[in-house]
Amino acid sequence: MRLNIAKIEKRLKIKIKNKFLITTALTHKSANKEINNEKLEFLGDRVIALIFARKLFDLYPNEPEGILDKRFAKLVNRNTCASISWAIGIKNFIIMGPQKKNITPKDEKILSDVCEALIGAIYLDRGYEYVKEFVLRLWNKEVKKSHITILDSKTKLQEYSLKLYKKLPVYRFLNLKGPKHNPTFKISVLIDGANQFIGFGKSKKLAEQDAADKLIKALNIR
Repeated sequence: MRLNIAKIEKRLKIKIKNKFLITTALTHKSANKEINNEKLEFLGDRVIALIFARKLFDLYPNEPEGILDKRFAKLVNRNTCASISWAIGIKNFIIMGPQKKNITPKDEKILSDVCEALIGAIYLDRGYEYVKEFVLRLWNKEVKKSHITILDSKTKLQEYSLKLYKKLPVYRFLNLKGPKHNPTFKISVLIDGANQFIGFGKSKKLAEQDAADKLIKALNIR
């Protein structure tokens, strides 16, 4: 596959000096085991981390490390990077091996890795200030939403239990019902000073969240 670098530059609104870097960033290891985006992805991940660590440090000077860390995790996680990658249409340029013809939103790892690899490539090609401007432009909506920190039920319950009892909540798998394509997990959760609550879900994670949600509602944890 021969990439149209000019089209990619136009799509991303950037200018690249070293075209080989962009090609490498868009090459999955299934297409080339020797020359692919793995090392650029490694670099890009660290570049993104530095950009947002500093951005959040400046945006929220009075917040404790724990809250900054939650905001940071939301900005740099795989789901967010994959969503950014999908939104800018990079799927159309990814070089894959013959066994993978189409990229879908479900291919989070591929999309996220390409996003990080591209940022690594742009950093090497144009420097930190250039790539910082590029990243903050792409993540603009996510950064604006970062002032809203919504803790999931499991995290809320964990913080509550650790603060009061110095213990983690205890989750126990109870049973699994239904066919493989449509299972229902049943899981219990228990902390000191409260009754046991049961949660249900299509995965263990969802069932744990359901159980935790029921318990924090019963305890009126905010």
